[in-house]
Amino acid sequence: MVQQKQSGGAPGGGGSRGGAPGGGGSRGGVSGARGGPRRGGPRRERRPRAEEQVVWTPRTKLGAMVNKREITNMHQLMKLGMPIREIEIVDALLPNLQEGVIDVARVQRTTDSGRRMRFRVVAGVGNNNGYVGVGHAKGKEVGPTIRKAIERAKLNIKEVKRGCGSWECGCGEPHTTPYKVIGKSGSVEVTLVPAPKGTGLVSGEVAKKLLSFAGMNDVWVHTGGHTRTSLNFAYAVLDALENTNYVKIRENDVKNLNIIAGESIPKEAEAHDERAIIE
Repeated sequence: MVQQKQSGGAPGGGGSRGGAPGGGGSRGGVSGARGGPRRGGPRRERRPRAEEQVVWTPRTKLGAMVNKREITNMHQLMKLGMPIREIEIVDALLPNLQEGVIDVARVQRTTDSGRRMRFRVVAGVGNNNGYVGVGHAKGKEVGPTIRKAIERAKLNIKEVKRGCGSWECGCGEPHTTPYKVIGKSGSVEVTLVPAPKGTGLVSGEVAKKLLSFAGMNDVWVHTGGHTRTSLNFAYAVLDALENTNYVKIRENDVKNLNIIAGESIPKEAEAHDERAIIE
């Protein structure tokens, strides 16, 4: 008779994988062959991952000037008249920039395979002190589309002039527009009229958000056209705010109305910026 070989193992074990009595083989016991703790043991504390600091490498001439500290504020950059192509330029010069979503809409496009649904997002940015921007983007998902719209708003940032242009007010503080300005986009036409201090922003939600981003506290807003189109409404307000820089005024009016372009910069710093531009 051929004797069958019995697998060696402790009584009650599981064959060749047998470990301690009643165990489940080499995986049994307090600590198995894998060397890991039991399920009921204490958990290891996860170490927080160190945030990776991304080093900005400028790709444009304007970005290199900002990185070398040749340009120290946004007012100096706007005087150069060069287009902004990098988001890091705005982040470096305006670190306290606020962001907000103005409108989120679902748009459709009919193709051969059927209707394609996408999202259109209009976003705005501003520092509440003379700088504001508007951007829009389209995409399949809301989150990435919002980030894309905010990035485009930063690249489309504008400088705004403020003052005390209402004949009913003589406080001399830059709380409203220095004069009446008009902006257009599509069928929408927006007129910004200076208002006395304490009036507030008399406008719709879209214009109110952008005016607050620009640092305006008291403005009367007259609108015309299809203002339900939030995209054109937002760009019309931005066009009106940008047009504050293209009105010719006398030097006496600048002092009387206390007109400020962008942020209020001390005279010594502004003179230093002008010398840097000349050099």
